[in-house]
Amino acid sequence: MIGNEPAGLGDTLGFVRIVTMEPGRASLEYRCGLHMCHSGGIAQGGFVAGWIDAAMAHAVIAKVGTDTVPMSLELKISYFAPTIPGLVIAEGWIENGGGRTLFAEGRLLDTNGKVLAKGTSTIRLLETKRVEQMTAS
Repeated sequence: MIGNEPAGLGDTLGFVRIVTMEPGRASLEYRCGLHMCHSGGIAQGGFVAGWIDAAMAHAVIAKVGTDTVPMSLELKISYFAPTIPGLVIAEGWIENGGGRTLFAEGRLLDTNGKVLAKGTSTIRLLETKRVEQMTAS
C-alpha cells in the first residue's frame, strides 16, 4: 500500500523490470517474495499464472500497441517445478492468430534457465476506448 492507496498490479506481482520487449515477444523479471508462498515456501499458483499471463499480454502490446487491450479469454498453465522465493523470468510470445483473436504461449524460468511452468492463452483484442467505456460507471 502506498499511503492510503493499494499497491498497483506490478507491485502486487513483484514486478522488477522488462528484460526484452519486441513485436510479438516479451520477457519480464519478477521477484517472488515469501508473502507469495503457501506452505513449504512455494509460490502460490496464481502468482505463477499472473507472471506468465502478463508476459503474454506484453508480447501482444509490443505488437499491436496501446490502443488495443489484450483480454484473456482462456488461460491454461502447466506447472513443472516449484517456484521458490527469488527472481524469476516470465517470457511470452504470440504463437498464431490475427484479426481480433490471438493465441499466445509463455513460460516461467528460474535464473538458471530451468522451466518452472508453461502457459497458453486465447486473447481477444479490444479497443482501449471500448474497454474504458465498459469500466466507466
